[in-house]
This record gives sequence, structure tokens and C-alpha cells, in this order.
Amino acid sequence: MADEKGKKNELELDGGGKKKKMIIIIAIIAVVLIAGGGYYFFMGSNGGDTSEQAKSSQGSSNEANADENAPAQVGSALYVPMPRPFRFNIPGATRDRFIEIRVQLLVRGADNEENAKMHIPLIESTLLNIFSQANADDLATSVGKEVLKDQSLSAVQLVMKDLKGNETVEKVLFTGFIMQ
Repeated sequence: MADEKGKKNELELDGGGKKKKMIIIIAIIAVVLIAGGGYYFFMGSNGGDTSEQAKSSQGSSNEANADENAPAQVGSALYVPMPRPFRFNIPGATRDRFIEIRVQLLVRGADNEENAKMHIPLIESTLLNIFSQANADDLATSVGKEVLKDQSLSAVQLVMKDLKGNETVEKVLFTGFIMQ
């Protein structure tokens, strides 16, 4: 009898252990399936879209090359960095401030990129004139920075329009802005 009770207790312990193992295995399988489904959902669907986007961008670049007089396609944005950051002092209400601004120009099409690169010294001079007219108190706010971007864009577009007959630059982007 004692032998039967000992075997019965062992069976009960083994039965509980098997249930725990089964639950753990099911949980692991569920996690793996969820992870695999998430990977397929996020990576699988993006892979198909990127190849279609690549085909459409190749088609649009071919169309742009075929008809150079047409306006540039939306996907043909190019960025022309200014070779040096702009560093200067500007007056403020309480004290003068040191400013460093890193700038890139957004242009559309290879022709506009070449025009912008060819006239970087003129663009730098124009931007420096606009930047030096700013006030430190205005540039301390995001609205002041946006106004400075708009003034810079207008001035650069005016200079390029006088020089080349088109505006060339679509946006002036501040990629770095430090004020001390």
C-alpha cells in the first residue's frame, strides 16, 4: 500500500509538471507566431511598397529627363549644403549674442542644383546680409526663426531670379541653429 501511495504522489507531481510544460510550450509558440506575424505585417508590406515606389520614381525621373522644360517632379528634391556655417554676432536688448546657423537649400531638379552650386558665394553673401539684420530677441522664438527663414528664402529667390530667370531655390532649411 505504501508503495502504491508513493507512486500515486509521483504521478500527481508528474501530471502537474506536464501541464506547466504544456502551458510554457503553448506560450512560446504563441509569442513566436505573434512575432512572425508582426514581422510579416511590417516588413513584408513595406517591401512591396518600396519596390513599387522605386519603379514609380524611376518612371518619373525618366519623364523629367524626356521633357526638361516641364516643372520638376515632386520626388526630385535635392539638397545643396552651404559649405560653411554662418557665424556672426547680433545685438539683443540686454547684450549681443553669437549665432551659428547651418543652412541647406532645397532645390528641384539637377539644373537648379547646378545653378545653386555655381552661385554659392552669391547665395552666402545674400544670406549673411539677411542674417546680420536680425535681432537676438526675435531669434529666441520659433516665430522669429520662421520669419528669418522666409526672409532668407525671398532674398535668395530674388537674387537667383535676377541672375538665372527662375527662383531655383524652393526652401531655405536651417539644419543647425546655435545662439549663445
